[in-house]
Order: sequence, then C-alpha cells, then structure tokens
Amino acid sequence: MSDIICDIETMEFTKDLDARGLNCPLPILKAKKALAEMESGEVLRIVATDSGSVRDFQAFAKQTGNALLSHTQQDGEFTFLMRRK
Repeated sequence: MSDIICDIETMEFTKDLDARGLNCPLPILKAKKALAEMESGEVLRIVATDSGSVRDFQAFAKQTGNALLSHTQQDGEFTFLMRRK
C-alpha cells in the first residue's frame, strides 16, 4: 500500500504535537508516544525545527508501518502528518 499524498493545509488531524526546539531523537520519541495513544487510522500532526527530522520521520515511518502522509518546510519549521497504522 502506498502513502497517500495530501494537502497539508486542508488535511484534518486528530492530535497535534509541538516538537519545536527539540533535537533528535526527542521529536521521534514524542511522536512514537503520541501515536501509541491513538486509534488506527487517526492522523498526528507534528511540528519540528530539527533539520534532521525529515530524514528521521521517513525512516520512522518505514520502520513502524505508520504512514507519513506529507511533510512541508516553511520558515525553519517542518510539519509532518502521520497516520497511525
């Protein structure tokens, strides 16, 4: 099954995670904890400032089976949408 690419501005999400100012591995660890508290199919939005977070969240999605729906970068902030498997 392939990931669904969506418009991050219009996509609805169930839970919001602010990981700004946190460095690796904290954004991933906080996302893992948040996803564990969610139901299958729900969407988590993560906002991070760590420049390595794009690579980290791509690897995290592959390792866990959670879908990385989209990611964007604006003004030094990275926004990710992940769907719980």
